[in-house]
Amino acid sequence: MPTIVFASPKGGAGKSTSAVLLACELAESGRNVTIIDADPNRPVSKWAKRPGKPPSLTVLDGVTEDSVIDTIESAGRMSHFVIVDLEGTASLMVAYAISRADLVIIPSQASQLDGEEAVKAVQLVRKQEKAFGIIIPAAVLFTRTSAAILTRDQRRIQKDFVKGGVSVFEVNIVERAAYRALFSYGGPLAALDPAQVSGIPAAIENAQAFAAEVAAVLRTGVRPAKAVA
Repeated sequence: MPTIVFASPKGGAGKSTSAVLLACELAESGRNVTIIDADPNRPVSKWAKRPGKPPSLTVLDGVTEDSVIDTIESAGRMSHFVIVDLEGTASLMVAYAISRADLVIIPSQASQLDGEEAVKAVQLVRKQEKAFGIIIPAAVLFTRTSAAILTRDQRRIQKDFVKGGVSVFEVNIVERAAYRALFSYGGPLAALDPAQVSGIPAAIENAQAFAAEVAAVLRTGVRPAKAVA
């Protein structure tokens, strides 16, 4: 079953948020999903300990460089989807996990620093392709973007990605209070209380669009990045 790896050498790029959003959407559509929380801060494991985690979603932590490949392969035998949330640094664990990926998603905020780190993640994927003699689809996912406008920085960075042959998801993960609230209250977006959290319907629509694009990429392959005006 597909293994989807979230990777970025930079902490705070949105890996854990994006991983939880995708996992919940898949689980709520009837799939068995395993998230492997390989971040030393264990953000996904902390989320999972709060109420409301979908019953078909399993979270595993405590993985090491020595165990990460076996953990991915074991989870793949039990789940429709395996999602790996990696630490925000370059390490052997990151390299090993990428080598087992059917898709690598590289979250990046629309800043010059994040863009440079996203390119490093792409380069690491290419090194694993060369080392193992395989093709590993990978694409950048812009996170914490504005719902209203495509900023000048994002436009410039995306143009640089296009020139460099780096693929980019069409869907962005927009900055939403509901995404932050997930880690405070637990559960999926639909379980949040609209009296306490604003913008839940828009957040759900965004997460569903992201999950749909991931499913399309797994079916048809990563598409080249589109030029922006």
